[in-house]
Amino acid sequence: MSTNSKTPNQNEEVDLSTLFKVIGAAFDRLINFFTSLFKNVFLTFVWIIFLTKKHIIVLFSALVLGYLLGFFIAKFSDPKFDSSVAIAQNYPSGQNLYNLVKYYNNLVKQRDFEALGQALELDAETASKISYFDITPLISDNNNRIVFNDFLLEIDTLASPKIEYNEFVENIKDYSYKYQKISIHSTLNNSFKPVFSKILNSIISNPYFVSEQKKDIIDLTKIKEALESSLVESDSLKNTYKRVLEQELSSNNSSEIGITLEGSTPKKTREYELYLKDLELERELVETNRAILDKQYIVEIISSKQDSGVTSDLKEILGFELPLSLFLALILFLLTSATLLALEFLRFIERYRPQTTNP
Repeated sequence: MSTNSKTPNQNEEVDLSTLFKVIGAAFDRLINFFTSLFKNVFLTFVWIIFLTKKHIIVLFSALVLGYLLGFFIAKFSDPKFDSSVAIAQNYPSGQNLYNLVKYYNNLVKQRDFEALGQALELDAETASKISYFDITPLISDNNNRIVFNDFLLEIDTLASPKIEYNEFVENIKDYSYKYQKISIHSTLNNSFKPVFSKILNSIISNPYFVSEQKKDIIDLTKIKEALESSLVESDSLKNTYKRVLEQELSSNNSSEIGITLEGSTPKKTREYELYLKDLELERELVETNRAILDKQYIVEIISSKQDSGVTSDLKEILGFELPLSLFLALILFLLTSATLLALEFLRFIERYRPQTTNP
């Protein structure tokens, strides 16, 4: 009997011992993995340090050469100026606008300044000073969410698959944003206000948008007239209720007066519901008036920097803007470093390549 009682305890001790060994082995492997990883990272860091020390003269020369190259390019090249306008699109004209800017850039690349001058009503000499055109959306997270909400209101969410906000932002086209920034980069410190006006006039005079604008204004005007007529009828109805109440007051019949109180809770009557309806109509009228004002402009300028231009000699890399000298110094340094690493890697491969012997 005592022998049978000891057997389960011995099995449990064996199971626990095996479990602890497995856990210990797992911890050992985990520690060895991190130790090996740290060792390899450290050895790689040391190898890069020795490689840099070995080629310090070459790397320093690349930095100096890149800096001097950028310095002399910026010093002896023509100065560059940026002029820009921020616009609001009240119609889906973005794709037309982007295609128009692309067309102007193609004329610049082809050096067809005569055609560019004719398109923008500039003389050929002034047109030849333009380096390129640029258009970018003015994006913020709030604007993205507004566009996303408008998109959800336009589609049938029950019939369409569920669309996530991040997926929508990744797939939205740049020209779909209402607010855009158009820039002209040139070597001429001059006002490009007529040029921007000419670009926008090409969109404003588009027959399709002109037709859509006319139809929208007619529809909104009819809605405005209907709302104003409804408000007039509502005022007439309120005056009728007022006369009825005055007659009831004069006859001392107060059981049907306006808003009665039951305990502390107000009771809605026809006058109160009519008041709420008036508020809704007035709100719709304000929104309609604002829509009419917006639809009067297919595209409108909301801010500009085109009178004197702004010098620009900065280059962007990894999210940072650097002067041209530092930009070229960093680029040449990185290219030289990458070349040295590639050469060292080839030497390493050559050193450990299996030796082949002729039979």
